[in-house]
Amino acid sequence: MSVVEEQVVSNEFALKLDQQFPGASLFVQQTVDEIATIWIERSRLREIIRFVKNSGFEMLFDLCGVDERMREHRDGLPAADFTIVYHFLSFRLGTELRLKVGVSGEDANVPSIHDIYPNANWYEREAWDMFGVTFTNHPNLYRILLPPTWEGHALRKDHPARATEMEPFRMDFERQDKEQEALRFKPEEWGMTRRDKNTEFMFLNLGPNHPSVHGVFRIVLQLDGEVIVDAVPEIGYHHRGAEKMGERQTWHTYIPYTDRIDYLGGVMNNLPYVMSVEKMAGIEVPDRAKVIRIMMAELFRISSHLVFYGTFAQDVGQMSPVFYMFSDREKLLRIVEAITGGRMHPAWFRIGGVAQDLPEGWDVMVRDFLDWMPKRLKQYESMVMKNSILRQRSHGIGVYTKEEALDWGVTGPGLRATGMDFDWRRDKPYGGYDQFDFEVPVYQNGDSFDRARVRVDEITQSLRIIEQCLNNMPAGPYKAIHPQTTPPPKERTMFDIETLIHHFLNVSWGPVIPAGECSVTIEATKGANMYYLTSDGGGSSYRTRIRTPSFPHLQQIPLISRGLLIPDLIAILASIDFVMADVDR
Repeated sequence: MSVVEEQVVSNEFALKLDQQFPGASLFVQQTVDEIATIWIERSRLREIIRFVKNSGFEMLFDLCGVDERMREHRDGLPAADFTIVYHFLSFRLGTELRLKVGVSGEDANVPSIHDIYPNANWYEREAWDMFGVTFTNHPNLYRILLPPTWEGHALRKDHPARATEMEPFRMDFERQDKEQEALRFKPEEWGMTRRDKNTEFMFLNLGPNHPSVHGVFRIVLQLDGEVIVDAVPEIGYHHRGAEKMGERQTWHTYIPYTDRIDYLGGVMNNLPYVMSVEKMAGIEVPDRAKVIRIMMAELFRISSHLVFYGTFAQDVGQMSPVFYMFSDREKLLRIVEAITGGRMHPAWFRIGGVAQDLPEGWDVMVRDFLDWMPKRLKQYESMVMKNSILRQRSHGIGVYTKEEALDWGVTGPGLRATGMDFDWRRDKPYGGYDQFDFEVPVYQNGDSFDRARVRVDEITQSLRIIEQCLNNMPAGPYKAIHPQTTPPPKERTMFDIETLIHHFLNVSWGPVIPAGECSVTIEATKGANMYYLTSDGGGSSYRTRIRTPSFPHLQQIPLISRGLLIPDLIAILASIDFVMADVDR
């Protein structure tokens, strides 16, 4: 569906909503991304959202808050101290929808929708944690990313953005006792209940430090013998305020922070951020820069999938494959280093293009890797995917249906493993992907094995895309000629005062982006990654929202692990393919 066609569908739905709810005081907001954005009344929220789901918007893609109190360029928007933003996807209609509800600071509450979209549970907890907006009738509204003893709500504009703005931290004995008491495990507060008064269950902590949880992540297990009765995930140990930092850095200087979200995705993390800024600034990226970006993004997709492949095999009992696959990943990272100067976190994409042109000899290194990798994948197929023990431990384990995946906000390989044939690169192409020929691997069982199978096949398709980049790399500039992009070449500053001034201002202050709102979603390594940016016409973002795939993926762990054994849970965690930086941000 083209942008024009999608906008027509969105406008038709806005009209349909107005007809269905007469007198509901709907307000349509124009946004840079042209996604239908409608403000609705709090009193009609639940019935409107139920209508939205019944109208074909299968997934609540994101839910977040905005502190509107210091925003200057609101352009006639409804009055609000805080706004709750609901972002929906319709795969059937091929479109997106954004609903907004404004509340005042004295009455900051909205009804919960966790019974309509199950994945709203964590998103509502996050919005309460960060903004202090209460979601009435929420089953368990307590902090999710910040410690239970944290004071205030960190994404409010009046909350400090730097440690230097806060009192020095002190841990005396009284504070220590308070913190320890706050961490005391109370099963009833986690929503756990006994089967009956005569039955005792065992509670087991898996994590927060355990090799199979791939980061600092805790799951409290309620066991009946060896069978999992309940599994409650606890996140937030890796939270470092990435969205808050997005509001204090300039548009340029925030780029390196994006690398650290999915720390295995490298420059792929830069892509939705810089594309969103480019849309707001009206910057057209040159063809050469587009193709370079796609090539680098697919190299990092392979790198991430190789880490998944090796650790998945390791978690279900195979020790050797991870060493072979990390060796191949090292060959790939050497290519990345030769091109960008960095390895895991090169922070190499820029607003308007990339940091430098491709170095001499890049094509030889890439072609050698393209010749090398297919042969290795054949060896891994025999070593890992055809291994009888791995197949027994992953077939039929952690199963969820396509409908359950949509309910819980699952995207990427985890969704395609349920039979959903959807890939943002092909179905809502961005950044030049519409010019490439590749297939989208899809499987049907929705289990741990098929989630692995999708990722393995995606490596082959990424190699195919990279080969097309190699054979069809356009000539021309590697960045846009635009005042809001990367600085002009340094050597020119010695001959032209205008260029010197431009270079100085761009490096020291960064660009000033026109006021507006824009989101860009990409097919990242682990699913759909979106940056939803709000500019207030300044040199930094007013609101930076990062929608990551791993956050909703972990929320469904209880659903797919009940009734299984602990070793099955380990296989499930491995098949989800998450990193905690992508969850906690």
